[in-house]
Amino acid sequence: MPGVSIRGLHKRYGDVAAVDGLDLDVKPGELVALLGPSGCGKTTTLRVVAGFLSPDRGEVWVGDRCLSSPATVIPPERRRMGMIFQSYALWPHMTVAQNVAYGLRFNGVPRAEREGKVTEMLRVVQLAGYEQRYPGELSGGQQQRVAVARALVVEPEILLLDEPLSNLDASLREEMRFEIRRLHETFGITTLYVTHDQSEAMVISDRVAVLDQGRVAQIGTAEELFERPRTRFVAEFIGKTNLIEGTAERSDTFVRGPLRLRVFDANLTPGPVVLSIRPHQIALGPASLAPPSSAGENVLRATVLRASYLGDAVDYQVQLDGGDLVLRVAGPITRRFRPGDAVVLTVLQCSAVRL
Repeated sequence: MPGVSIRGLHKRYGDVAAVDGLDLDVKPGELVALLGPSGCGKTTTLRVVAGFLSPDRGEVWVGDRCLSSPATVIPPERRRMGMIFQSYALWPHMTVAQNVAYGLRFNGVPRAEREGKVTEMLRVVQLAGYEQRYPGELSGGQQQRVAVARALVVEPEILLLDEPLSNLDASLREEMRFEIRRLHETFGITTLYVTHDQSEAMVISDRVAVLDQGRVAQIGTAEELFERPRTRFVAEFIGKTNLIEGTAERSDTFVRGPLRLRVFDANLTPGPVVLSIRPHQIALGPASLAPPSSAGENVLRATVLRASYLGDAVDYQVQLDGGDLVLRVAGPITRRFRPGDAVVLTVLQCSAVRL
């Protein structure tokens, strides 16, 4: 399987730069999710890769073939790509088998071979026995499986998915995340997957490219993005976090007024800096556990302002003593605190991000 290389991609709609100098390399057989808010350029990027749009500047390469540039755009039907849309795009007057076989018929595959491929693909997507049903007789999840089968049966080099699960309810969407991941591991097709759902991107992908204003803000595994965000945007977009503006006093010391924190595994540059602390990276305990005069490293005294029960955890808002700084803390349900309780916080991990 070839990889995909996007080099210096630009695409404008009038005065709006939908994609603004985007660079991205997808390794052969890798599934990369394009993640970001509405208007960040992820769908426009996918459509340029598919050949539905031509770039204003930049190039799209698949292996050693340049498929898109301002001078030449190879038509979608000659790109050896499969695409799965948000709306499924199934033919309502065709049976499941006819929908899945459509691309094979278009490519001139003989009938006997075509029927064998369709039967096997429906077995793989767990729809064996549904060959003669029509899309209107299927659930949303089953229709999505038909769309996946139709894209995979033609054996594409590249698979493109544009928010394919957004029309499903929450429980079915979660089920299909694991199904798409299973199919990717089965076929190993190089895949670009567009979504605005960070949980979906984390479950499905090998790596996630977070887009911001038409560019890749950061790309990495789910763990890398969550634990080591490089920018304020990525830290805020991936999960919940506490962002604290202050100053790097030394390479490993963050200061904001009376607040001093040691930043582990950091190489801070002296000057303004933003610290990201995830709510689960703060341990919460009763004030009686605080060292004398709060002398412990990264140990802070605070007062609980609000406690929200979430089932598997308690979401606290706490205000640090001696200032107006309020932090979010994720605490276990086994030990509960109430508004007004004095508590001690221990910051277990934090990371510096660019402003």
